[in-house]
Amino acid sequence: MNNFSNYQKINDMSIRQINKLFRANDDSNKWPICGRFNVTERAINRIRKRIRQGLEINGGLEYYFALEREISDIVNNY
Repeated sequence: MNNFSNYQKINDMSIRQINKLFRANDDSNKWPICGRFNVTERAINRIRKRIRQGLEINGGLEYYFALEREISDIVNNY
């Protein structure tokens, strides 16, 4: 399957489905940051907070990339 069809599938997913996808593929419990927290759950919670504060997410793909970016920021800057 090419990337376009993968992206289209992700774009059609709800936030809840994307969170489930990330959790299903999550292995951060094997390497918790300083033994204290799960990166995926922290990223999901941060994005939820930003949405409550006014962050606009237009479609599943935008949420997917926001979550990926948040995970990356947590891992690289903690």
